[in-house]
Amino acid sequence: MEVLTRADEACQIRSKLHREDGEAVDWVQFEGKQDYPAMLSAMERQAALVAAGEAPEAVWLLEHPPLYTGGTSAQPQDLIKARFPVFPAGRGGQYTYHGPGQRIAYVMLDLTKRGRDIRCLVKGLEQWVIDTLEAHNIVGERREGRVGVWVRRPEKGTGREDKIAAIGVRVRKWVTFHGISLNIAPDLTHYDGIVPCGITDQGVTSFEDLGQLVLMEEVDSVLRSRFEIIFGPTQTVSSALATPI
Repeated sequence: MEVLTRADEACQIRSKLHREDGEAVDWVQFEGKQDYPAMLSAMERQAALVAAGEAPEAVWLLEHPPLYTGGTSAQPQDLIKARFPVFPAGRGGQYTYHGPGQRIAYVMLDLTKRGRDIRCLVKGLEQWVIDTLEAHNIVGERREGRVGVWVRRPEKGTGREDKIAAIGVRVRKWVTFHGISLNIAPDLTHYDGIVPCGITDQGVTSFEDLGQLVLMEEVDSVLRSRFEIIFGPTQTVSSALATPI
């Protein structure tokens, strides 16, 4: 899930990205591994309802079974071996991996209520991840011209960094969809079938790879509290009530 991003110092994310009316965002957690095409369709329907004013904003937390997704800039040579199903994602960016042990957060926010600034929104998503990592004693950083959130790995060599989170959004009628993927404890060898995000000279990592053994539920709790600092209040909604028919 990728989108080209550049830090914009004029973006005061905690003031700009909060809704003035303080309306809560639906916070939904899906159990089990979610089918990618079905979830993509549901997310697009939800975003359309948000744009029409017929549904509240939402964050959906979930996991997918092992799969690869290709964005609109995906290069055929970057699919080294289709070890798992490959799906078009309908977002920008290149190839990425989703699978068990990776927390996906699909984010459907109405930017007409949050500053109408896509670059600022992406910066806010990056900061959300960075703040969540900081709470677990992991230093995540942005990199100019390189999407995602990165962790320095000097033990692997000079200048080495690994990606721990991919970030990418699509915006339609000023409503976002897609979002972030954060590596908690996925099988990192599953990335071997692709060139992740087209980057050949850096690697991927996870909480587990960095020696942080945490439960997904622990990370979810921090994700929620850090989201609320940047974007405002949330309210728990059952997954049975969340997806549009």
